[in-house]
This record gives sequence, structure tokens and C-alpha cells, in this order.
Amino acid sequence: MIKVAFYDAKAYDKPSFEHYGEMFGVQFKYLETKLCEDTADLAKGCDVVCVFVNDTVNSAVIDHLYKIGIKLIALRSAGYNNVDVKAAFGKIHVVHVPAYSPYAVAEHAMALLLTSVRRIHKAYIRTREFNFSLNGLTGFDFHGKTVGVIGTGKIGRIFIGICRGFGMRVIAYDPYPAEEAGIEYTSLDDLFAKSDIISLHCPLSDSTFHTINADAISKMKKGVVIVNTSRGGLIDAEALLDGIKSRKIGAACLDVYEEEADIFFEDRSGHILDDDLLSRLISMPNVIVTSHQAFLTEEALSNIAETTVNNILSFFNNDGICDNELCYRCGNIERCRGNRKEKCF
Repeated sequence: MIKVAFYDAKAYDKPSFEHYGEMFGVQFKYLETKLCEDTADLAKGCDVVCVFVNDTVNSAVIDHLYKIGIKLIALRSAGYNNVDVKAAFGKIHVVHVPAYSPYAVAEHAMALLLTSVRRIHKAYIRTREFNFSLNGLTGFDFHGKTVGVIGTGKIGRIFIGICRGFGMRVIAYDPYPAEEAGIEYTSLDDLFAKSDIISLHCPLSDSTFHTINADAISKMKKGVVIVNTSRGGLIDAEALLDGIKSRKIGAACLDVYEEEADIFFEDRSGHILDDDLLSRLISMPNVIVTSHQAFLTEEALSNIAETTVNNILSFFNNDGICDNELCYRCGNIERCRGNRKEKCF
């Protein structure tokens, strides 16, 4: 039986993973703690570690896992910016879940946007206190507005389809455009200048880090609404706060935050939040923060578990070859040489 150390386990993770684990003979050892240098030793006796977005999988952790016999790092997410794939090369194979429910994330982005623009969260609080005043709840029509979408992978394209359903004009930026998708592509500077709403749907990498920064914000329309359901590091949070305070940014809808690793996914309601920047963002009346929940639908959780288990089985039953391996050797990490017909190393 394949044994898996499952880090950062939450109650909502277990039903789906238990279902597919029992079905295919994969045994999960659930650990509430996150993976880091101090907790890597908890994986002793296992073949695989299963990690999520806020687990730390740097070179030191990888070296320790390698020493205790871990053969595979199985991400239960699409993003892998928390994994040093270069350090893993030649030691431990890395697989991920490239698509679990792009609809879940795209729909959450639109839910945040609608909530913010139409002040639904504020109206909910008021009516709970029997305050039925409409003062301060004025929003604006989506129809006819221009939305700039940064990143046109599966999630970005689904979000574009939703926006078009509202009668919005869509412009987009992606260094690898989907040529036959009927999308109007433009430069980043042009997108910043023309968009009433900007939504981020791209991975975090060296080239996308702080895509939204002070310089980018200076090029945007006054009152622009920014939505981020991808990775927190895409936005310079200090610059975002400055843009909000200067009234340049009309609203921000954030499901992710650059320094979320030690904050999100936990109940901190009885504690003083040490992160002053996040506290200030949350205190702004035109900012909505959800705690990395865009993926959280029943369909997505089931797909994540099924794909993760299949990735593990594929690796161990197919001579170390898995379609969803992240391969540093090729330079194009998600598009491995030989169409996955040979091992990465």
C-alpha cells in the first residue's frame, strides 16, 4: 500500500481523499501542521508527501524529505510557486493538479466583484439590524464596462465568458495568447489604461511577481476595481493600499494575499492580527477579503482528490511517469519533453 503524509489537512479535505484512497489502496496520514523544515520528519515511513499552497517546500525541506526516502511530492493545487522545483530535480518527483474546477475560481471572482460593486455585503449587515436605508449602497452597471483579464488559461477564459454574459467588453493580456479563442489581446499598459475592472488569472512566477505595483496603478483609471483570485504575490499589497488611500483604486476584491501563509485557513478571531498591512486592507470600506476559498466547491474538492490519487498511482504504477509532473529539466515546467513518455530524471 502506498503511504502518503498529508500536510495541512482540513476537515473538508478528508472525505474526498478517504473515498479515493480506499478505492485505490492509498493510505493517508493526515497532519494538521504545515510542511516546513521543522515538520518534514513527520513524513518518515511514507512514500509521498501531499501538500497545499501554504506548505513550504524549499531546498532544505526537499533535501530532508529525500534523505528519509520520500519519492514523490504531490501538490493538491495547480500553483507550485511554494515548491523549489529546481531543487527537487534529480531527487524527488513533483506532480500537481493542473485543473480541478476552473468554474469554481472564475465564479468566485465574479461573486466577489458583484458583492463589492453592488454593496451586497453592506446591505446584508444593515438588514440584519433592520436598517433598510439605501444611502451609500449605489453601485454601477457592468453592462458596457471594460474588464481587463490578465491571464487567459482555463480560469481566465471562463471568467471572460461570464463577463461577456453581463455585456462587458473584454480585453486581455497573456504572453501566450489563446489564438483561436476570439479574445482581444493588448499590452499590459494598454489594459491598465482602458480597464474599469482588472482581474488576475495567472500563475505566480518571477515574471508575474508584483504585476500590480505602484507604476502599474499610476497607469490605471481612477476608480478601477481590482480582483485577485490567483496568487497574492501578483499584487504589491503596500502599493495597493496606497492606491486605495489616494482614491485611485475604487475597490479591491482579494481571495489571496502575499503573506497569507501563516494567516489564512485558520480561525484567528480570538487573536490580535500581527500583520498590520492586512489589518489595514480589511479595515477599508471598499475592500473585500476572502481567505483563499475560491476553489472550495464540492466538485473541486472531489476533482482535486481524484486527480491527486491518480497522479500518485500513475507515478508508482507507470515507471515514474505521470502526465501532471512538473519537470524542471525541460525549462517549460508544465510541458515536459516527450509528452510524458519518459521520466523527467
